[in-house]
Amino acid sequence: MAAADTTEMQAVEFDREDGEYSIQVDLEGGSGKASVTSPTLFTVKDGNGYAQIQWSSSNYDYMIVGGEKYLPTNEEGMNSVFEIPILTLDEAMPVVADTTAMGTPHEIDYTLTFYSDSIGSKSQLPQEAAKRVVGVAMVIIVGGGILNYFVNKRNRC
Repeated sequence: MAAADTTEMQAVEFDREDGEYSIQVDLEGGSGKASVTSPTLFTVKDGNGYAQIQWSSSNYDYMIVGGEKYLPTNEEGMNSVFEIPILTLDEAMPVVADTTAMGTPHEIDYTLTFYSDSIGSKSQLPQEAAKRVVGVAMVIIVGGGILNYFVNKRNRC
């Protein structure tokens, strides 16, 4: 992984195939009440890395990363989610997040640290594990229903 110059910021290039991965991220700053989901979805597009930052609140209406403003990608009423570029690995990356939780909007300074040694399969994300649990539960429920049907049918004969 090497840094590449861009017009306004230093973007990190990733020597991975385009696709979706997971990456561990730590948040610091603000009042300490906010958090972000970690590990988070990490996407490589044309060699550049982007993180899907999901906040613990729906009150964030934009983020500023490397001088660029990013708007949320989530549906209204859900926790705020942003797709932002990863500008640095293994060191604090400054970001600004605007929150409306205090009545009037406030820009708050945070840092995000993305850990290169934590990059792994997308299946390591909590959301992906939850999907697998639901799938297994559905198989058990359907299988149990079918088994119950045949047992009851046999008992009636």
